[in-house]
Amino acid sequence: MRHRLEAVKARTGLREWQIRRRERTRQLIELGGLVVKAELVDLTDDDRAMLYGAFLWVADKLRSEAGTNAAAIWKRRGKRAFGTETLDAE
Repeated sequence: MRHRLEAVKARTGLREWQIRRRERTRQLIELGGLVVKAELVDLTDDDRAMLYGAFLWVADKLRSEAGTNAAAIWKRRGKRAFGTETLDAE
């Protein structure tokens, strides 16, 4: 009986781990899609060092005193772009 309960716990734990892994994988795919959607891959000729440097620059900007203002501007711009794309798709 104890062995059976331990086996059930092990399978359940594995399932929870698989669910977390799938969620993380989905998040990474969606974020990669945003990089492509913004045409950053084409504009940088798929230069990953340049892309990473740009992301680091954005992170530094968000950590700075102007970070809140920059985040608000970028968020508005992104929402407008998503709205435009939704209208274009119809």
